[in-house]
Amino acid sequence: MIQIEKFKAGEIRLGVDYKYFLPNLINTEWTWNDPKINKLIENASFHLGQLNSYARLVPNIDLFIHLHITKEAVVSSKIEGTQTHFDEALLQKENVNPERKNDWQEVQNYTEALNEAINELDKLPISSRLILRTHQILMQGVRGEKKTPGEYRRSQNWIGGKSLSDAVFIPPHHDHLNALIGDLENFIHNDHLEIPLLIKVAIIHYQFETIHPF
Repeated sequence: MIQIEKFKAGEIRLGVDYKYFLPNLINTEWTWNDPKINKLIENASFHLGQLNSYARLVPNIDLFIHLHITKEAVVSSKIEGTQTHFDEALLQKENVNPERKNDWQEVQNYTEALNEAINELDKLPISSRLILRTHQILMQGVRGEKKTPGEYRRSQNWIGGKSLSDAVFIPPHHDHLNALIGDLENFIHNDHLEIPLLIKVAIIHYQFETIHPF
């Protein structure tokens, strides 16, 4: 059992001429004593209920979801340096400036990958099989397509900076990926944990981003 306020996120490990962050495992019960967390959960649940009610009033919910996914694709892709704007993402390919077509394609891949993943959830649980398939779609025909699409990384990556020497953050060494992903999958499907889903989703998102498996 882990108390959130006392949770140690992980530790710094020494690699070859660099240091990386190794997150602690998360598949356990979580508790907290800070009443502010309870208030935040209440507020978030209330707003989710409002969103659900609003969705019932939208004449074309599929269009609303499509626009939301497109916006999310544009925002998320900017993290990787993609420069497509929302209005450009909605254009047909033949109407996109040739200099921006690669960026446009990355956003389209993001949208297709997310839609495919949502559809696959009817047949597959959230698992490595689903995650890797989604990644394969995301990488098709764009930069990074030759960097083992549909596979977890087999080398050290980093975030920010031009190399490991000036990186803002260095995720765990790839030798730890199997154990970390296995623990994450076990946590996702652990139905014995008595914690609110919003807390569980937040922990899953944090851990996946920290592992940075691609």
